Amino acid sequence: MKPHLFSPENPLKIGTRGSPLALVQANQVRDLLIQAHDIHESAVIVKTIKTTGDIVVDKPLSDIGGKGLFTKEIETALLDGAIDIAVHSSKDVATLLPQGLKLSAFLPREDVRDAFIGKTSNSLSELHQGATIGSASLRRHAQLKRYRPDFNVIIFRGNIQTRLRKLNEGKADATLLAAAGLNRLKMNDIVSEYLDPEIFLPACGQGAVCIETRTDNKETEDFIMPLHDEHTAAAIKTERAFLNVLDGSCRTPIAGIATIDADQLHFKGEVLRPDGSESFSIENTGSLNDAQSIGEEAGMKLKSRLSTDFLDALQQR
Repeated sequence: MKPHLFSPENPLKIGTRGSPLALVQANQVRDLLIQAHDIHESAVIVKTIKTTGDIVVDKPLSDIGGKGLFTKEIETALLDGAIDIAVHSSKDVATLLPQGLKLSAFLPREDVRDAFIGKTSNSLSELHQGATIGSASLRRHAQLKRYRPDFNVIIFRGNIQTRLRKLNEGKADATLLAAAGLNRLKMNDIVSEYLDPEIFLPACGQGAVCIETRTDNKETEDFIMPLHDEHTAAAIKTERAFLNVLDGSCRTPIAGIATIDADQLHFKGEVLRPDGSESFSIENTGSLNDAQSIGEEAGMKLKSRLSTDFLDALQQR
C-alpha cells in the first residue's frame, strides 16, 4: 500500500446519509482513519448524499421498496467513483449488494438492544391499556403486539430527532429506538428502559457500522482495514446469511443476533407474523470460521417449519 494513498490534494471521500446519526458514524470513521494513518485531517472528507429513504418519510418502508432505499443513491455514487467508500448502519444494508460492491470492514459493535423512550410511562410493561407506540420497524411492531396485543402500534418514520419530536408532540405514548444510535449521539440520557434482547430480539445487523467499497479498489480496501473488527464481521455475516435465506427485507418481521465466545459463534433468530400472533425461533451454534453456514442453516431450518399460510402472509406484504 502506498504510504500516502490519500492526501489533502487527493482526499478519501466518504459517502453517507445526512441524518445526525449517519454523520456521526461517518465522521467517526473519518477520525479513526486519520488517526490510524497519521495523515492530515483534510485527507479524508465526508460527502452527504440524500437517499430516497430520507426523502419519503410519510410511508412505511415496506410500501416504497424496503431498506435498500437508505443506500441506493450512496451505492450509485460509489460505483460512479464520486465517493471512495460508503459508511452505513449494517441493518440498513440490503442482503444482496449491487455487482461491484462489497462490505469490507466493520467497526466494533455497539449495544444491540432496543431502547424504550416513554412519554407517559418509564416502563414498557407499565404502559396503560391500549397505549400508542410509534415505530418505523415491522419487527418492532410484531414484537410489541406479541408482547401486548392491546398496544396500538403506529408508523413513526424519520431520523431519531424526527421521531422524538413526534413523541413530544403527543402523537404516541412511547417509541423504541436502537440503543446504539442513542449512544453514538450521546443521547442515552433519554432512555426510560432498555428492553431484554431475549424478548425483543434485535434486527439483524443492529448496532454495527459497516464500510462498503468497490470490489476493484484493493488499495482503498487495504486503507480501511485498520478499523476492521473480525468478531463483528463474523456476527454480521451470520445474521445477513440468515436474512438472505428468509428473503429478509423491510416487508418481513425478522430478528437475529450472533454472539461470540472464544472461537464459538451462537446465533438466535426469529420470524413473526406482522400482527405478532405467531412467531418461530431458531438457535444454531458452530465454529467462528463457519459464520456464513451457521446463518444459512438456521434460516433453512426455520423456513422448513413455516406453514404455507405463514410464508404466503409474509410474501404478500
